[in-house]
This record gives sequence, C-alpha cells and structure tokens, in this order.
Amino acid sequence: MGIIDNIKDTLSKAVFSPSTLMTGRGGLHMAQILLCVVTFVLGSLRGGSSHTYWNYAMFTWAFCPIMTLIITVIEMFKLDIILNMFCMDWSDFTTGMAMSSSLMTVSVAITYANFYACLKCFYGWIVSIFAFFCGFLYILEVVKDKFMDKKKGSYLAALPGFWKVMEAFVSCMIFVSLTGYRDQPALIVCVIAYIIPFPILPLIIATNILKKLKTCLPFNLDRFVFIFLVISVVLYIFTAIVWPIFMFRNNPRPSHCPPSYCIWAIQFMVAFLTYVNLILFTVDLIFTLLGICGFKRT
Repeated sequence: MGIIDNIKDTLSKAVFSPSTLMTGRGGLHMAQILLCVVTFVLGSLRGGSSHTYWNYAMFTWAFCPIMTLIITVIEMFKLDIILNMFCMDWSDFTTGMAMSSSLMTVSVAITYANFYACLKCFYGWIVSIFAFFCGFLYILEVVKDKFMDKKKGSYLAALPGFWKVMEAFVSCMIFVSLTGYRDQPALIVCVIAYIIPFPILPLIIATNILKKLKTCLPFNLDRFVFIFLVISVVLYIFTAIVWPIFMFRNNPRPSHCPPSYCIWAIQFMVAFLTYVNLILFTVDLIFTLLGICGFKRT
C-alpha cells in the first residue's frame, strides 16, 4: 500500500499550473520558441534551397522550438513529476536538451552566416542575426541551469552523456557536409563507416535517460557501450586515413575557393570533422576504459 499511496500522492501533484510561464525559465522558453519560429519564417521566405546546410538550418529552427514547447507543456501540467518518478531524470533531460539545442542553433548560425551573409546580402544578415540570438537564448538557459541553479546531470547533462551528444552532433555535421563521393567506391565505404555508429548513439542516449528501460535490458549496457566505442574508433581511424587520400589525391585546392560555395572546402570540412569525431570517440573510449569522470566500465 505504501507504493500505491506514493503513486497517488505523485499524481495529485500533477495539476495544470499556468504560473510556470511566469517564471524566468518559462519566459526564457517562450522567447526561444518565438525567436526560433521568427527565424524559421524569415529563412523560409528567403526561398528554398537544395543546399544541405540550408535544410539543416530549417530543421534546427523547427526542431528546437518544438522540443522546447513540449518541455514547457509538460512542466505546465506538472507531468514532469510523473515522468521523474516512473522513467527518467527530468532535470537531466531538460538541461541536456538545452545543451543540445545550443550546439545546433549556434552551429546553424555560423554556417548560415557563412553561406548566405555577404556585403550585398542584407536579408541574409537579418536571418543570421536572428539565428545568433536563438543560439544565445539556448546558451543562456544552459548557463542558468548549470551555474545559477546548480543542476547536476545524471547522464545527458553530465560529461558522459553530453560526450555522446557531441559525437552524434559531429556525425550529423559530417552527413550535412558529405559531397563528391558518389563515383569513388573507397569514399562510399567511408560513408558507410560514418553511418554504422550513428543510429546506435541515440539508442544509447535514450536508454540511459529512461532509467526503467535500462534495468530491463537483457545485457550489460556499459559493456555494450565499451564494445561500441572500440568499433567506432576503428571505423573512424579507417575513414581518417581513406577519406583524405581518395578525396584530395590529384585534387588540390582551387585557386579561387571561397568558403561559402567551394566544394573543395566542404570536402575538407568532412575530413576535419572526421578527425574531431575520432578524437571524441577515442577520449570516450579511454575514459570508459579507465572509469573516470563518470564514464562507467564493467
């Protein structure tokens, strides 16, 4: 009966509370949603583009406010109390989402300004300014959660979880930047090597967030993560060697190669991000092997 009474007491606290919107956190969420929606509309009015960076920008300005709205509605109806009791650390999830949204919005602001803002591109500058404000608001939420409210993350907002988010984020940027590989089998193999670890990362993140699900797994998750990291490091070592050789052999940088629309510069970005993710996966593997900074090892 003690458990049932505890559940009833928890459910009784889950009531509609519009006062959530009047708090500093609620106001910040409303500002994030409004600014992202305005930026999305301005970006779409500029006109469609087949460029992957434009598609990534539009996705970010839609995804981030939708997630923020969902979090706001859940907190408004106090459903986070139920979620916190039954399946997840809500505080960890919201802080982790703010950190992820910060990565996405800031990276979009930089890439959008690089591709669409120029001396004569006044409209591109307007969208870029709004994009940077979006990133600033999400960074402000992270600062508020981590430094002002002193929230302690159990996974997603802690170093092990956020490291996985960084790996997934860099992987996304690699996919957004992929170009010029279709006619070369060796580069297609590299793309496959990029793809293999990517869908597993969100599953690892989700399983660690959902505490009840983690306890129901028929295998040890920490051991699985260790094996996954070993495979990922091997795959990225392969791509770090093969991609630059087959992409840039007999393919020097053109004499006129502006960073905005030069295919060679984008191909070089893939190589650079490959080394970034190789470092991230390697450090993650070492930390997991040594069991330091919260990186568990079985």
